Amino acid sequence: MIDWNIDDFHPVVNLPKKCTVLDLSGGLWALKDGEKYIGKYNEVRPNMYNTAIFGGVRNIHMGVDIGGPVGTPCMAFTDGEISHFGYNSEPGDYGHVIITKHNISGTTVWALYGHLDSTSVKDKSIGQTVNKGEVIAWFGARYENGGWEPHLHFQLSLLEPETHDLPGVVAPEDRAQALLDYPDPRLVLGPIY
Repeated sequence: MIDWNIDDFHPVVNLPKKCTVLDLSGGLWALKDGEKYIGKYNEVRPNMYNTAIFGGVRNIHMGVDIGGPVGTPCMAFTDGEISHFGYNSEPGDYGHVIITKHNISGTTVWALYGHLDSTSVKDKSIGQTVNKGEVIAWFGARYENGGWEPHLHFQLSLLEPETHDLPGVVAPEDRAQALLDYPDPRLVLGPIY
């Protein structure tokens, strides 16, 4: 059992005191350029994931989205190391990704930072140390982040990734297990909504 209260985790993105919390259960919202927003964990998002990689059935979100301008810095929430990084090129995918590995109360936890710009993965190496609060990445533009509005997809995993990828959305029949494998990111982000 992980004790999520043993650390005072650092924010992964600096957010304003009041931030728009999206309800994507009805589909995409129109956003203003550079608007800071939050997209919820464990939210059913019908008709949103329509590219081939989702197979038309995966629509339950397993991370938290934090939106804002291209170039917004992303920080390590606690000390750890880089376990994976790379580029997921399919339309609708993450684009550039970094996955960090952390020890939290004796349990290994991985954190995926997705939809990044290309400089985020430049000069990175497997096993590279990351320090709590260190800027490790930046929000990418549509042309390099899988085709999405600029944002960070932040996701926790108790399963070791095989590559620089985790299922950011799952099918309804996989939801119960996914909620166990991919804990609520607010355990480290705090009560952001």
